[in-house]
Amino acid sequence: MRPLLFSLALFAVPTLAAPGIDEAVAAYEIGDLAGARSAFTRLSRAGVPAADYNLAVMHLRGDLPRAKPHEALRLMTRSAQAGFVTALYGLGQLHELGQGGLQVNLVKAHQWYLRAAQAGSVDGQVAVATAYYLGRGAPKDAALAARWCRIAAQGGDIGAMYLYASMVEAGDGVERDLNEARYWYGVAARNGDEAAPSKLIELDAKIGAPKT
Repeated sequence: MRPLLFSLALFAVPTLAAPGIDEAVAAYEIGDLAGARSAFTRLSRAGVPAADYNLAVMHLRGDLPRAKPHEALRLMTRSAQAGFVTALYGLGQLHELGQGGLQVNLVKAHQWYLRAAQAGSVDGQVAVATAYYLGRGAPKDAALAARWCRIAAQGGDIGAMYLYASMVEAGDGVERDLNEARYWYGVAARNGDEAAPSKLIELDAKIGAPKT
């Protein structure tokens, strides 16, 4: 089970950021919780999805004098329904971890993670790949696990790079291809994965690829 990983977030596209959202986040980051709460509340009332999300995070973290898990759920749901990708993923976390007044529900968690993944969240893509790979909250499906793992790898997730390489190497849910596996192990290695270099050496011995 993953720990609570919520963080204050700005709009994914800076040009769409509402005036005042970055100042509200800055106030939070320097410890001005009252100022952040006031700013986020004002922006939330103005219908800013990022403010809804960030105010929900403050409730979840207990940063407010009368923090309410159910209010966090309401705000995050409204933010997600407005298309704020971070909130889509956040609702998946709430359902997976049983927080925000919710019971653990892996099926609903997967549904929200899938929406986040489809909206471009790399974390959501990793969560969806994991669900299909393990059969947690979704039917076990190696092909879908490989598909989403590849998308997450293309999005820059190092763990997904390594896992997709291993799936391609084994032909697990995808056609076996040692050259493609070597490519993804190489990408993972260049991005700091500690296990990938040894896999490169191992595959080099199998396919005679030049060492890097």
